[in-house]
Amino acid sequence: MLALPGAVIAANAAVQRALFSLLELYIIILLARAVMSWFPVTPGTPLESVVRILERLTEPVLRPIRRLLPPLRAGGMAIDLSIIIAIIGLQIIGPIVISYL
Repeated sequence: MLALPGAVIAANAAVQRALFSLLELYIIILLARAVMSWFPVTPGTPLESVVRILERLTEPVLRPIRRLLPPLRAGGMAIDLSIIIAIIGLQIIGPIVISYL
C-alpha cells in the first residue's frame, strides 16, 4: 500500500521533532555533567551512581574533543572546554543534519 504524500511529510516532521527533542535532552545531560563536576562526590553514595551514568552517556562525545583540544592549564588547575565545544557543535550541526532528514 502506498503512503500518501501528506502522511509521509507528517511522519518526517514527527521524526524531526523527536530528534530535536533528543538533541535537547543530550545537551541537558552535558550541562548536568558540567555542573556535577563542580562538586565533590563521595564514593558509595547515590550521587556517585548519577555521576557515573552521566559519564557513560557523555564520554563517547567528549573524549574525541579532548584528544583534539586537551584541557587548558591555568596555574595549578586545568580548564576542560570539551563540554562547551560539544554543546556549541550540537547546537549548530544538529539542526542542520536533522533538517536534511
